[in-house]
Amino acid sequence: MAQIFHSSMNSVARISVFGLPLLFVGSILGGTIIYRSPYITGEREVIDQPVPFSHKHHVGELGIDCRYCHTSVETSAYAGIPPTKTCMNCHQQMWAGSDMLGPVRESYKQDKSIPWEGVHNLPNYVYFNHSIHLAKGVGCYSCHGEIDKMNLTFQDKSLLMEWCLKCHRNPGPNLRPKEEIFSMTWRRDKDHPNPKTGEAWTTDEIIDHNKLKIRDAIQITSCSTCHR
Repeated sequence: MAQIFHSSMNSVARISVFGLPLLFVGSILGGTIIYRSPYITGEREVIDQPVPFSHKHHVGELGIDCRYCHTSVETSAYAGIPPTKTCMNCHQQMWAGSDMLGPVRESYKQDKSIPWEGVHNLPNYVYFNHSIHLAKGVGCYSCHGEIDKMNLTFQDKSLLMEWCLKCHRNPGPNLRPKEEIFSMTWRRDKDHPNPKTGEAWTTDEIIDHNKLKIRDAIQITSCSTCHR
């Protein structure tokens, strides 16, 4: 009986049998890598703003407390964007004629908000509340990183669901004494000890110090906690 297929088709068959599964797996791995990459998450991407505001200057060098500008961070889901009047409290005297601050003066003159661009943006189906995280002892640093060293603000973490869940499953490492919540320099180490023990804070000590009640992992990883 005559041969129907040329012998070269054997190679094609082998490539199909072994190559397609490898291509499939490679596509999944490639897609996962791309999905987690800064290109998709926006991690460390500097976003152009109407005014090049520097947290490094205001927080790191001048020592301005987060709450001076983000007034509702302890009481509201939203940290709050400072009104132009807050900027002008200082800049009516300091850098009053700077061209860079022209949009600030114009905003104040016209009583119109500066159109700041959001940096840490979550999908509409995600509910995040600043106040509850602070009330439980999670510091600004855990989510925003070393913002006191940023000349221009960028998203320091991926903000992926897996990143949130990692903390919700084990929040202990991100808890700190309530008086250190807004500190950018505090770390849980022997350089910042518990005054009572002289040693690095433990999670139990922080929970007791802050008089906290931490829900169990099942409750704080429930879908309805963040998706409402």
